[in-house]
Amino acid sequence: MNTSARVFIAGHRGMVGSAFVRRLKAAGFSNLLLPSRDEVDLTYQAQALGWFEKNKPEVVFVAAARVGGILANKTYPADFIRDNLAIALNCVESARQTGVRRLLFLGSSCIYPKLAPQPMPEDCLLTGPLEVTNEAYALAKIAGLKLCQHYRNQYGLLFHSAMPTNLYGPGDNYHLQNSHVFAAFIRKFHEAKEAGASEVAVWGTGAAKREFLHVDDLADAIYFLLQVDNPPDWINVGTGEDVSIRGFAELVQRVVGFQGRIAWDSSKPDGTPRKLMDVSRLTELGWKARIGLEDGIRQTYASFLEEKQSGRLREV
Repeated sequence: MNTSARVFIAGHRGMVGSAFVRRLKAAGFSNLLLPSRDEVDLTYQAQALGWFEKNKPEVVFVAAARVGGILANKTYPADFIRDNLAIALNCVESARQTGVRRLLFLGSSCIYPKLAPQPMPEDCLLTGPLEVTNEAYALAKIAGLKLCQHYRNQYGLLFHSAMPTNLYGPGDNYHLQNSHVFAAFIRKFHEAKEAGASEVAVWGTGAAKREFLHVDDLADAIYFLLQVDNPPDWINVGTGEDVSIRGFAELVQRVVGFQGRIAWDSSKPDGTPRKLMDVSRLTELGWKARIGLEDGIRQTYASFLEEKQSGRLREV
């Protein structure tokens, strides 16, 4: 990408969008389009198209989404599928109508079947049932991916997608009910340490395995992919390594410094048994993650403390 390109980052205030803003600024980009939701609500087609027509972005990165963990997905499935379908369709169609030359849509590893082969290759998409606890969100993300694929085929547009694994890092959402597991663990263990609690209750058995990718690594991967001349329609982004939730909880506990015990609540769901990405396609293109998990947890905990101290902690 040329550093003078007009780049629209949809969702620039979120964890992923803000990381991509940092990455582009570090690379010398100065013509970034960063509207607030008050300026354009991407769930409304007329607003989206009007904004695209007025501002004429050349490159679009769609990171805007309604997101959350298992509880949020189970509680608000209609909201998740409605809003995420709308954002995907409105961004892709508005980009087509206004001559955007390149668009990258951000998906999620939850698009793959619950019992997908491990590690999960890109071509296992739609080969089995989804995990029911996040089916609504996954279906919307699959639709966005397929929109990009078919718009590329029919209209000859360079619209493509990236499927990241579980993300963490600065700017995460630390709401105890709506957050993902990484942020929830950081907050739970920190507050338990501050309160001098004897234990922290955690959902599930701890047997499920997850892969975690620092959001700055994802931002770097997105920047890399936007410079590939003929990228795949969709590609996995991850570390290629996973850890059990039990092992991860113990690692967060150690980094935070909580001295009590972890109480596992096996009456609550574990979610998908394992979600490890096959990242061989991205590796073959020449990109690999750089931030190790323990280093990433330490960086993220430091960010959490700074955000909490400054009053910028996201709890939505």
